Amino acid sequence: MKDKSKLMKLDKKDIANVISTSVRELQQGIDTHCCLAASILGEDVNEHNLLPLLDLCPKRSRERRLEKAIKEAIDVIEESRKAFKSKTLEALRKKLTSVLVGID
Repeated sequence: MKDKSKLMKLDKKDIANVISTSVRELQQGIDTHCCLAASILGEDVNEHNLLPLLDLCPKRSRERRLEKAIKEAIDVIEESRKAFKSKTLEALRKKLTSVLVGID
């Protein structure tokens, strides 16, 4: 019963973001496998065709850790910015957010 109460306290926006990220990563994996299968079946596998597939590969664990760390930093900066009303923290938060969007 305790686990359920913890789950109920989670922010719905955070849950929606986690689900959205998971779905996006799953779709990337499906797209990668479809392209790879089509290349193999068409016997059209070469370095030129594989490079775009590598860009679609699921993120490595280091990239996932970096992404998580950036998200945590953005959250902390946002809370600090609210407390101190700092334009510098706001600029940093926006910069990190733009970098994070570029990762996705």
